[in-house]
Amino acid sequence: MPDEVLNSAKSVIVYFVPFSRKVVESNVGGYFSSKLWAYAYVKTNELIVKLNEYLARKLENFGFKSAVLPPTHNFDEVRLISDWSHKHVAYLSGLGTFGVHSLIITEKGCCGRLGSIITQAEFEYGEPLDEELCLHKRGVECLKCVENCKFGALTRDGLDKRRCYEILLKNDRYHSDLPLTDVCGKCCCGVPCDLRAP
Repeated sequence: MPDEVLNSAKSVIVYFVPFSRKVVESNVGGYFSSKLWAYAYVKTNELIVKLNEYLARKLENFGFKSAVLPPTHNFDEVRLISDWSHKHVAYLSGLGTFGVHSLIITEKGCCGRLGSIITQAEFEYGEPLDEELCLHKRGVECLKCVENCKFGALTRDGLDKRRCYEILLKNDRYHSDLPLTDVCGKCCCGVPCDLRAP
């Protein structure tokens, strides 16, 4: 909970940084994630760190303490459970809904990165969306995300986190010239929800 991270927390600011069409299209097909996808992951994580630090400084100028949260790698690698879920905060704030692929589908799609910051400043809050953004969950036959996962990690019954994480680590080894790139993204590229809410 936010107040477990920051005493007297009042708000969570959450945002989505969408990837460009070029980045998304580069990652359609193939076994490994594209170099551009992996690079975008690294650079966007760096951007989120800087943006969160900037927001925290600005809020501090107004007398509000904030907790800056890392964009990723704040999870238990054995249980594969995160200490803080940007996805769940995004869902609760009304930024989007969960797709079959377990990613948040926003009005700008699901290809991108989420960031969040906890603060003592009080803002108006959002609420979960009434409208389901995932086509399959709305009753429209889709499951393109399942079709795109050639690794058996994603099925119509759900996500096998362990299998998915194995693929992410393979991609990291493949892109060993970059900083940590435990990415894949095959399930979310070239699907109706990649760059917009369908």
